[in-house]
Amino acid sequence: MSTNKEQLIQLDFAEEMRTSFRDYALSVIISRAIPDVRDGLKPVQRRILYAMNELGLDPKKPHRKSARIVGDTMGKYHPHGDSSIYEALVHMSEDYSLSVPLVDGHGNFGSIDGDGAAAMRYTEARLSAGAMTMLENLEKGLVEFVPNFDDSEKEPTVLPAMLPNLLINGTTGIAVGMATNIPPHNAGEVIDGAIALLDNPKVTDEKLMKIIPGPDFPTGGIITNAEVIPQIYATGEGKLRVRAKTVIEKGENGRQNIVVTEIPYTVAGNKLKLVESLVNLMREKTFDEIYDVRDESSKEGIRIVIEVKKDRDPENLLNGILKKTCLEDTYSVNLLAVKEQQPIVFTLRSMLGEFIDFQKELYTKEYNYLLDKALARQEIVAGLLRATDVIDLIIEILRGSSSVKQAKGCLINGDITDIKFKSEKSKMQAIKLDFTERQADAILAMPLSKLIGLEILKLNEENDELTKNIADYRAILADEAKLAACIKERLKGFKKQFSRERRTELTSLEISNYVEEVKIEEVYVVVDKFGYTKSVDASVFAKANEENLKEFIHVVKIKNNDRLCVFTAEGNMMQVKAEKIPKCRLKEKGVLIHNLCKVDQQDVIFYAAFEQLFDSMLLFTTKNGYVKLVSGIEFDTNRNMMLATKLEDDDRVISIISIGAADVLKGNRKVITITKSGLSLGYPLTEVSEMKKTGRGVKAITLERNDVVDFVCVAGPDTESFEYKGKTLQARKVKLRNRGAKGQKATLS
Repeated sequence: MSTNKEQLIQLDFAEEMRTSFRDYALSVIISRAIPDVRDGLKPVQRRILYAMNELGLDPKKPHRKSARIVGDTMGKYHPHGDSSIYEALVHMSEDYSLSVPLVDGHGNFGSIDGDGAAAMRYTEARLSAGAMTMLENLEKGLVEFVPNFDDSEKEPTVLPAMLPNLLINGTTGIAVGMATNIPPHNAGEVIDGAIALLDNPKVTDEKLMKIIPGPDFPTGGIITNAEVIPQIYATGEGKLRVRAKTVIEKGENGRQNIVVTEIPYTVAGNKLKLVESLVNLMREKTFDEIYDVRDESSKEGIRIVIEVKKDRDPENLLNGILKKTCLEDTYSVNLLAVKEQQPIVFTLRSMLGEFIDFQKELYTKEYNYLLDKALARQEIVAGLLRATDVIDLIIEILRGSSSVKQAKGCLINGDITDIKFKSEKSKMQAIKLDFTERQADAILAMPLSKLIGLEILKLNEENDELTKNIADYRAILADEAKLAACIKERLKGFKKQFSRERRTELTSLEISNYVEEVKIEEVYVVVDKFGYTKSVDASVFAKANEENLKEFIHVVKIKNNDRLCVFTAEGNMMQVKAEKIPKCRLKEKGVLIHNLCKVDQQDVIFYAAFEQLFDSMLLFTTKNGYVKLVSGIEFDTNRNMMLATKLEDDDRVISIISIGAADVLKGNRKVITITKSGLSLGYPLTEVSEMKKTGRGVKAITLERNDVVDFVCVAGPDTESFEYKGKTLQARKVKLRNRGAKGQKATLS
């Protein structure tokens, strides 16, 4: 197949991508995601309301199937898929999302919990009273109409909104490279603000913000950083902290309850996930103070109950919950809207100013429409009144004419051609007739009943009323102050209709720090020869018999708010919070110590409670015969791992013994050291030097070649014997010599 080279168009790929993406981005911004600053609606919302208006679904009419509304909207104005249209329809009916809902839904339209709406074939809808403020003057030609996507219908470019919908209901939308997030406000406050700006365009920002102090969410709640609101309104951007409203009530069995009565606007339509997050805090024991979580919400309002355990501080628990869940959340404000096909970030003043300018434009068009209509009617009424004065002549003209056209020509232009008159006088009167075309049509359509005296009286009264109205309309159009008064009067009517008490509280608060509450009690940490570790209640441990305790080579008495210190042969110390050690029964296995701290492949040789270290000295002995005393205070650290002692490359710790600080000074204790080859040496504990943990220590015993220290113990004056490799060694047979001497052959019995 041959190709005509003249038909080929060469394009730069980068330039084509740039142009196409710019066009796409502009389409998303203008035609889908960002609302018009005048009526506060996105195109899909505007088309839904217009389609409903065309179907005649005003608040006094019955509801109509949502599927019909969606079908009309999609087929005539918005060919972008039924699911997106129905989603927008449902959103406009949500009283927890909008301050003044625009759709009156009937059926399952979802809930604040997060339940989705039923399928569109099951639900019904009609326009709300709020929507009528956007549509009621549509027939007066106040806004421009343009062809729809296939030129088969006409649709408005903007609705003649008489209510500041954008600020009252807010909006959210994500476009290409930009987003809008306008919070809802109190209808009464916004209307008062608009009236104040209408009265005085130079009103100060401070006065304007006293009238509109901040957003007013349909879900209520608390804005906790109200001090940033003036800056947000002055710049159009900022972040608000929104917090749930809570009360503390007395519960059952001596417990107290934290009751959530209002949720943040950011979780409206997602309350179920909020409740689930609170339940997870209880299940995962993030907060041990939580006894139970219940959702007792109903048609009367939100009520989420968090039961607090006995003798726990609910205020402190609430501080923790606020930090861990979206009971306090951030709402990012971005007052972005479209003006004349351009996305602009508005301030509060400029957004209200755009609404007022739009109202002036609408009201000017409305009164021009009313004036034209009144003048047209006055023209007809004047013609009818004049016709009653010459009704006999008109009847003669009609009887003498062969067609309506002939009679109409006589009434307008005095054309008597081919019209038969009874007298010359009538003919001369007919020549003088000069009714307008509109008057002639009305005369020809006038029934004879209009000739009754009462009807003529009504025409005179109507003419007087029209004369008065025309004068009023012209006065309003000629005086901007009178036009503003008309706008104010209607706005005040809307305020009576839609105003309500403020729901969102404005304050400046910070979340207080949560102080972890732990019921302090003593437990026993037990470790078996394989390193499996668990904690056991003191009462359970006390009831255990000796046989059951034989398998545990380490037993540490510790408080549940303390830390377990783990010392290894490699000279390191790790810490584990006691609460992290699983509570088990004695028969249960527990968890490997390697899974609780970073022991890895190191050999654990000593366990101690962190608190106990402060009142004790630790006797370190290495296999190469080095010994030292270290104060327990040396190990005061919040780090999970630290160096416990300094070692030579080929050395390792073989023993750590905890000794009371007072016992070290008594001088009646001796250290017994036994080597692998069976030599033993005893020397006074007072000969061991106290050093820092970074010290290597001093020689405890002179070792033969290839011999190493295998065992160390501290014997008191009452110590008769001790266990060594399953055998008993008599403590008194180990003679007391100077530290560092050679050992003697150990005597075992």
